[in-house]
Amino acid sequence: MIKKIIISSIILSFVFFPFIINAKVTGGGGSTNLNNPLGETKDIPVLIGIITKAILGIVGSLALLMFVYGGVLWMTSAGNDQRVQTGKNTLMWAAIGLAVIFASYAIIQLIFSGLGVG
Repeated sequence: MIKKIIISSIILSFVFFPFIINAKVTGGGGSTNLNNPLGETKDIPVLIGIITKAILGIVGSLALLMFVYGGVLWMTSAGNDQRVQTGKNTLMWAAIGLAVIFASYAIIQLIFSGLGVG
């Protein structure tokens, strides 16, 4: 149980740490104005595109973590056939997930270019 909590907190820190670092206070003399990360965009399709790209980036990072996990599992199996198979399956499903991520990105880009958004 404690192992799952530690692994979950490490994964969440990788996901949310860049957003924490990016939140910076600008202005001088005690001003606490934050920059709008979306800019002056008020267009809904552009906003949806930005959010979709951010989500796909996070999912791609998770796929990379699964590749690393599967590789470590396979390399540390010490001849245990069950762990070797688990590592291979993890790598295979991570590759399939990455293909789905790339395909969804291509489909989204096709739809947005057809709508003339981006």
